[in-house]
Amino acid sequence: MQEWLAVARQRSVVLRACKYAVVVGAVLITINHGDALLAGDVDLRRLLKMGLTLLVPYAVSTLSSVGATLALRRAADGTR
Repeated sequence: MQEWLAVARQRSVVLRACKYAVVVGAVLITINHGDALLAGDVDLRRLLKMGLTLLVPYAVSTLSSVGATLALRRAADGTR
């Protein structure tokens, strides 16, 4: 678990996840909240949901990057 967290906090992993969160999150926000944004129907609850929407691609990217990094390390070490 410590190794996983160490990789997840690496600058390259965090920056990659942030980039994906912004791009994919913007698409998801547009799909899920675009009509409300156009109508000006944005309250605190909706803003919170939009913020949470950004966490989904961040989490997916982080999980993927950490998994790939650890798999490469294991392959290089000759372990499973």
